[in-house]
Amino acid sequence: MSRNLISGDLALKAKLKAMTGANATRISDGDGLYLRPYVKGGSHGWRFDYTRPTGKRNTLSLGTYPDTGLALARQKAQDARELLAQGLDPAATREAARAIRAAAALAAERESQGLAPAGSFETVAREWLSTVHAVKVSQGHHDRTRIRFEQDAFPWIGRRPLGEIDAPELLAVLRRVEARGAIETAHRIKDACGQVFRYGIAAGACTRNPAADLRDALRPVQTRHHSAITEPAEVSKLMRAAVDYGGQPVTRAALLLSPLLLLRPGELRHMEWAWVDLEGATLTVPGSVMKRTKVDKADGPPHVVPLARQAVELLAELQTLTGEGRFVFPALTSRHRCMSENTVRSALRRLGYGNDDMTAHGFRAMARTMLAERLNTAPEVIEAQLAHAVSDSLGRAYNRTQYLEQRRTMMQSWADYLDRLRKGAEVVSLGSRIA
Repeated sequence: MSRNLISGDLALKAKLKAMTGANATRISDGDGLYLRPYVKGGSHGWRFDYTRPTGKRNTLSLGTYPDTGLALARQKAQDARELLAQGLDPAATREAARAIRAAAALAAERESQGLAPAGSFETVAREWLSTVHAVKVSQGHHDRTRIRFEQDAFPWIGRRPLGEIDAPELLAVLRRVEARGAIETAHRIKDACGQVFRYGIAAGACTRNPAADLRDALRPVQTRHHSAITEPAEVSKLMRAAVDYGGQPVTRAALLLSPLLLLRPGELRHMEWAWVDLEGATLTVPGSVMKRTKVDKADGPPHVVPLARQAVELLAELQTLTGEGRFVFPALTSRHRCMSENTVRSALRRLGYGNDDMTAHGFRAMARTMLAERLNTAPEVIEAQLAHAVSDSLGRAYNRTQYLEQRRTMMQSWADYLDRLRKGAEVVSLGSRIA
């Protein structure tokens, strides 16, 4: 097909003027370029028909007339022909150019707002924090992860494209944390980074997870268990010391009930009288207070604690002191708040037990060890009482409601065993100390 079938702008204008709705047809300039007239308002449009490198036909818009004149339309058509000669699709090339311009504009806008570039580690990490992490964990857990990123990762790799970060670069970030002795923090950051990269793979921001290659690259964490007394003779001394505690009566009650309820310290101090059923000898801890994922806190079943006779007696006597308020163990300064997280620990220090000897959490470890070794209790019953989650979600839901009768028997046997460890002494009434 010959080119330049339109002799010039004057001829083009004359053709357009002569057209009516009945005879309006495209005005061809040859070799795929033509003007499509619109006689009922709107703009006349330049079009270029071509065959893609894949063999399919396509039409490319080259602008409107008269904003795009004949000469400019011909130049655009020629540019398209040159791309085709190189094996490129003009439409795809135009879209790619638009995407590059849009990305550059977005980057400039984010830069002006002080934000990290799109697709960078920081941008993807913050998206993961808000859309995934915040839904799964508590607010405190979420905030700790965010702060670790902001302090130890974003300053070094925050603005780097996620897909360009490799294992050595990520390891260099973690080595800085490791160098200051924060070994556990370095491992936590590595694990969090791994989740960001996995999220990035799903979102198309990267293709692999370099954190997975650092499995053995960091110094191992030296696991430190909660200090606990597990020898019967030493437990005997501890229990006698707790009975003889001369501090606040409510604190003494918390000391005596810690080994009888086997709650986590945070669960113990937040205990409310609404949870306690003395007649039914049961304590029901809401799922929202338990150590669980955010979803399980909201939807998970409560944790039922069978109360041994000794625990019922202690709580009944304590009720005369704090029963009119919300909390079983209120703060000394206000009944509207529960006692401090350091109360039981401070009481242990007052009895002469240092942090390397016994902790508030250590009562759980003490029971877990001695119930198995001294009372031959089945491990699954102990784990159910300690509210330890098992591996699968179905098992977790089942485990929290299982073994209730076995746990009731276990908790009474445990309380009786603690009494025997006081060398056969009778249980000292809480009332004798608070009267």
